[in-house]
Formats: sequence, structure tokens, C-alpha cells
Amino acid sequence: MNKVLISTVLCAVTFTVATSKNMDNPNTNTSLAPIEHLQLTQEWDKTFPKSEKVDHYKVTFVNRYGITLAADLYKPKDAEGKLPAIAISGPFGAVKEQASGLYAQQLAERGFLTIAFDPSFSGESGGMPRRVASPDINTEDFSAAVDFLSVHPDVDADRIGIVGICGFGGFAISAAANDTRIKATVASTMYDMCRVSANGYYDSANNADARYKAKVAMNNQRTEDYRTGSYARAGGVVDPLPADAPQFVRDYYAYYKTPRGYHARSGNSTDGWNVSSALPFINFTLLDRAGEIRNAVLVVHGENAHSLYFGESAFKKLQGDNKQLLIVADANHCDLYDNLDKIPFDEIASFLNNYMK
Repeated sequence: MNKVLISTVLCAVTFTVATSKNMDNPNTNTSLAPIEHLQLTQEWDKTFPKSEKVDHYKVTFVNRYGITLAADLYKPKDAEGKLPAIAISGPFGAVKEQASGLYAQQLAERGFLTIAFDPSFSGESGGMPRRVASPDINTEDFSAAVDFLSVHPDVDADRIGIVGICGFGGFAISAAANDTRIKATVASTMYDMCRVSANGYYDSANNADARYKAKVAMNNQRTEDYRTGSYARAGGVVDPLPADAPQFVRDYYAYYKTPRGYHARSGNSTDGWNVSSALPFINFTLLDRAGEIRNAVLVVHGENAHSLYFGESAFKKLQGDNKQLLIVADANHCDLYDNLDKIPFDEIASFLNNYMK
């Protein structure tokens, strides 16, 4: 009997025993998910220097799928009373020690209580198998962060917003369409991961044959993964960099593969997502209900970003005078990860403060 089958049998036995026990005990609350014990790094291991203007803590919370998420909490030093709060994640394939942590620290310096969290199945967060993504679960991760902030003693629950970077910009807009507690949303240098997975870059593979070919390859990999009991990884940012690599790949390399942004827990810096992770993104869409978002949304994108068309398309779906598109002059996609001269933090903070009232 192979190890996958053994694991499946053991899980089935465990589930049966646990279920029977819970059914026999009417006092057991099966709606409560246990918090996983996560191994959280306590030293400062970020890709950016620590600010002396904020306090920093490690926190955890559970999403509605029972996955425990790990986050860094940043709070302005000597802050009193209940604060407006922001949950931040992204880019897709990154960890909280990279761009999202920088955003969280910068916004904490501007008066917000912030958390930068690792998505489910990645970084220091829980969930098995590792390095798998989901348009549903990753959207839910934002709402789970809102759950946590809503009951935090230092947070004004009526003033909660979210920021999504790169692929998590799309998830942030998806979360805002579903979660009315989110008073303001910022999507920075955003990707629509469902669109790019289904259609390719610039919709160049938007046809049934191309999608079928991709699905065949990933489903074949699923069979092999199940046979071997391990998940093949797609690889992070290409390394070494090919001589003919397009400029946006060079930009990714300059961030994820150099001391500027490298982190050992980041899939983009190391061996990437599971090969089959992109499969559900082909059949799902993220932004169909974006036009129904009533609370505020700010889309921030670089003028020279290869991904600008995602941000512009998303903005066209939005309705109402509380929506804004901010194009940053002479900025590429990765400039909005960590370039303090180009990320418009003051404008972002002003937008959040204006609409989180």
C-alpha cells in the first residue's frame, strides 16, 4: 500500500472517530476551528528595515476553512484609543516579510493599526498541502483578517480597510464585493489571477484549445502527484535569468532573486507554487461583482507596468464617485512593491482616511 493511500485511510479513520465522538457529545461545539500551533519567527527577518515609529507583534487568526493564518501586526507607537485598521497581503507568491509588510509598516507610521498576513498554505500560515492557491480561499483570507480586526480591542470596527498587492489586489476587490464590513479597498499594481490563468498575458491565449492544453497538463500532474505522494512545484521566478527574458521578468528577478526582496519562505524567491495550483483559476472569475461594490476602492498602478491593463480593466467595472484610479508616473510593476520614491503612501493613507469614516 503506497503512502498516499495509507494517509488517506488514516485520515478517514480519524475523521470517523472524531465525528462519532462529537455526535455522542451534544456539548461539543463543532463550529469552532482549533488554532494551529505555528512556528513563528521572532527575529526581524523582513526585506526592509524596522521602523522606530511603530510597535510590531506576531498574531494569528483562523479563517472559515479552519486554516490558521500568521500575521505581523504594526501599531503606531504611543497610539491611544481605537484606531482605523488595514489588512494587507500580496504579492501572489510572496510572504509578509516582503512588500505587504513594507506597506503595513508605512501605513502604521501614518496612524493605522495594520496587519500583513501570509495567505493560506504559504509562508508561516497553516494549511496543507503547502503552496497551493485558491480564488475562493485567498479571497476569504482577507475576510478572516477583517474578522480578527473587528474584535481587536485597539481597532475601531467601523473603520476597517484592506490593501491587496499584485495578485492579491484582485482578491482584495473580490473580497470587497462580498464583505460589506470593508469600508475601503486599495488594489496596488494588481493582477486578475483568474483572467491571466485562463487567457494568458494580454489575453493572448483566450481560446478553448489553449485552456484545454493547460488543463490536460495540470490534471496529468495531479495524477502523478497522487501517485508519488508529493506535489511538483512550478518553480519561482526563473533563475538564472535567460538572455532573452522580457523586461517584466527582469523586474521580477531584480526583486525576488536579489537581496532587495529575496526571502527564503517566498515561493517566488524559491521553488514556486504547486504545478496544479493554477487549475481552479481557469474556471473561476474574481471581478464579476466588482460593479456592485458600494464602499470605496482605489486602484493604483504604474504607468510602465506590464500589468497596467488589469488595473484599468478592473477600474472600468467599478461604479460610483468613491472609486479612483491612480496612475504612478514612470513606475513599473515591481516599483510598487518597495520603491519608497514611487509608492504613493501619502495618497493611499489619505484615501483610506477619507472613506473609512
